[in-house]
Amino acid sequence: MLREELEEILEAVWVSNEYRKPGLEEIKKNCPVEIADQDLLTLQQEGLIHRQDNDIHLTEAGKVIAAGLVRRHRLAEVLLSSILQLRNSDMEEVACKVEHCLQPEVEESICTLLGHPEVCPDGKPIPRGRCCTKGLTVVDRAVVSLSELKAGERGKITYIKPITHSNFHQLISFGLHPGVVLTVHRNSPTICIKFGNTELALADEIAANIFVWRLHPEDHP
Repeated sequence: MLREELEEILEAVWVSNEYRKPGLEEIKKNCPVEIADQDLLTLQQEGLIHRQDNDIHLTEAGKVIAAGLVRRHRLAEVLLSSILQLRNSDMEEVACKVEHCLQPEVEESICTLLGHPEVCPDGKPIPRGRCCTKGLTVVDRAVVSLSELKAGERGKITYIKPITHSNFHQLISFGLHPGVVLTVHRNSPTICIKFGNTELALADEIAANIFVWRLHPEDHP
């Protein structure tokens, strides 16, 4: 995972290339962080940018990351301006934070909720996502109880509602905590899950109080 500073540089390269101004000075104008030579070298070594004289372009791998960042930033701007009606200065600050931390599952739900907007409030294009190409019109109830997953389905734990404190600490000691991606191995007669190298059988009452993001087969943890 890239540092936020490197992500900001990739985003600035994307924006500069949108305006067909790939020169380093133009990229610096579009970047909220200082661009050090070492940062550019790191991005080159990661195979995310390539340089031609003073111009900088994204590689195919760099485009994938930059498109995601730009998409999340501009979707956040639409959400914040049209639904929450934040002022421009506040909207920009929040959108800058959102682009680095918004989970793909949430990004898709926001895009669908907004009707797959094609441009942000200042008219810049929003890169298309999977939900746009599928034409989704209904927002999935993404967070479900673990007990609702079928055998073979995956989920990422978002939170655990403990039955008791000791029960909660026991689950933590097993390695079950928010962020863990698990797969349901079977759900009858008792739900059995796998995560990492661990396989664990859970009582129905406990499984019902573990809540997960339902992951689609093409989702990466």
